[in-house]
Amino acid sequence: MIAIIDYGVGNLFSLTSSFKAIGYDAVITSSKEEILKADHVVLPGVGAFKDAKDKLKSSGMEEAVREVVRKGTPILGICLGMQLLFDKSYEFGEHDGLGLISGKVIPIASVVSSEYKIPQIGWNALNFKNETKLFKYIKNGDYVYFVHSYFASECEENTTSTCEYGANLTASVEKGNVYGCQFHPEKSGDVGLKILKAFSEL
Repeated sequence: MIAIIDYGVGNLFSLTSSFKAIGYDAVITSSKEEILKADHVVLPGVGAFKDAKDKLKSSGMEEAVREVVRKGTPILGICLGMQLLFDKSYEFGEHDGLGLISGKVIPIASVVSSEYKIPQIGWNALNFKNETKLFKYIKNGDYVYFVHSYFASECEENTTSTCEYGANLTASVEKGNVYGCQFHPEKSGDVGLKILKAFSEL
């Protein structure tokens, strides 16, 4: 069973529909017990980092995430959910993340020229870096869908792909049983479904 963590932030319906399309049952849940029983866990997220982190903590889901990681259950952070995996974010101040992957989240605008529109919205190609099981069904250069103004930096050791948007921006990461996609696989057509399929098979 795949558990999608509901802590008040995230595009939950699209995720459940995507898993259903590839033949997997996914439940949206805020039950710590249900999350810990799951074979796979997804941490979604949209919006502002601090608000999401506060909701994750106040809902009790932060401790659930940490227990999932300790158990060795595969967990996938998507978009803001991926950013929460890192040590810190500098979105509207300085805020602590979960510290599950070393690195910090910084503005795209700090590394690209003013000719680039922020946020990056739309399709962009993945440039593979370090090997990851998430990409077993896709190829280097495949396109996925992004919507973000911030990105993870100082995390090269765990970066599995980047995208080029005026600079090489972190697109995905992996550390042990912890996986992250800055892009939205649930909005990335067939390529995204193949990534979710690979995750579901871990």
